[in-house]
Amino acid sequence: MERVTHALMNAVDLTDTPLDRRTLRRSVPRARHDSASAAEAVAPIVDAVESRGRAAVLEYTQRFDAVSPERLRVPADVIRAAVENLDPQLRAALEETIRRCRVVAANDRRSAATTTFTGGGTVTSRWLPVERVGLYVPGGLAVYPSTVIMNAVPAQAAGVASIAIVSPPQDTGLPHPTVLAAAALLGIDEVWAMGGAQSVAALAYGFDDGEELEPVDLITGPGNAYVAAAKAQVRSVVGIDTIAGPTEIIILADDTAAADLIAADLISQAEHDPMAAAVLVTDSQDLIDAVQQELSAQAAAAVHSERIRTALAGEQSAILKVADRSAGIAVVNAYAGEHVEVLVADPHAAAAQIISAGAVFIGAFSPVALGDYCAGSNHVLPTSGTAAHASALGVQSFLKGSQVIDYPAPALAAVADHIETLAAVEDLPAHGAAVRLRRGRQDKEV
Repeated sequence: MERVTHALMNAVDLTDTPLDRRTLRRSVPRARHDSASAAEAVAPIVDAVESRGRAAVLEYTQRFDAVSPERLRVPADVIRAAVENLDPQLRAALEETIRRCRVVAANDRRSAATTTFTGGGTVTSRWLPVERVGLYVPGGLAVYPSTVIMNAVPAQAAGVASIAIVSPPQDTGLPHPTVLAAAALLGIDEVWAMGGAQSVAALAYGFDDGEELEPVDLITGPGNAYVAAAKAQVRSVVGIDTIAGPTEIIILADDTAAADLIAADLISQAEHDPMAAAVLVTDSQDLIDAVQQELSAQAAAAVHSERIRTALAGEQSAILKVADRSAGIAVVNAYAGEHVEVLVADPHAAAAQIISAGAVFIGAFSPVALGDYCAGSNHVLPTSGTAAHASALGVQSFLKGSQVIDYPAPALAAVADHIETLAAVEDLPAHGAAVRLRRGRQDKEV
């Protein structure tokens, strides 16, 4: 495997690389995450909020956000004013995004299913909404009203009754007004002006000193390394969606793809974060050369040029040359990317072979930017290779499954011998005795 530096992105030749999973997982580019230092940094913050509540949140808000709000919960009239003052064009875009996400979410809702056995025994698998959810909305390099939508819509579709949003305060002491407006459009009136590890801890433990924040059952939403580390620390107390890394895109392309579109899509993800990952997989050297030229030209003209160039030149980004399309698909599956674009001849056939991806975008007119906003899909996706086993945020993320067992006497009698046999093998005689005691009894309440 030969790695060379060429133009803006590193190029890696994988044409002679074995296609076994172990080799490919070592060959694809990845960022090196210093999770240990982030965990060490947030541990005292989480502990302080657990023990001292709102007072600790205020201290860390002053330290990290340089503001000292009188109250952390955003007043309802401020949330209403944010949507009333919203630019009409922006409001239309947010409302259409909400509408499309709700349509998709409505089809994603699981329903109860009952299985019936001999004698009338039944097992019903049911899905119940989590009671209370905390949604984290970042406020660092950019403003993300779309993240409010992507987290809140599936929670509402699942039937979550209580939703609290946390988002870092701006210099006004409030979250960005567009974030507040998105909450208002969704009918959410509980928004807290706090971010970082301290807000994650506050959602997990709650507080009642000065203001009252009820603890949640589940925390979802993306954030920086410190937010991720805080979520990792509190996951023994509350559920979390995932410990997400920086955003990433991987594009499978051949010589039928347009170099300018590929470059534009790589750049669109690179502008999120200097640690964002952008990867191109192709068997065409001509395409590689054309994309490198387009990247140089488009990155130089971009508003966030420095951030983009840093991300594209980082070790987490690369152009990977493969022997053929099947090898490219193997690389894409080994990478298990957050966003996967398929820009090849017969893209639907290729997409059907991609089995590890947070979201798959097919063809030249389905860019990742579409999924970030208005496709109707969710943009909270597994990163850092976790798409090999994890799922996109969706209605199911806010549901908890349980089973209801209802066996009358004839149904229990049909399996009583099996239960006693298994209980004896596992040396759990009381299990067998509990069944034996019921033998011969009528189907009535005991």
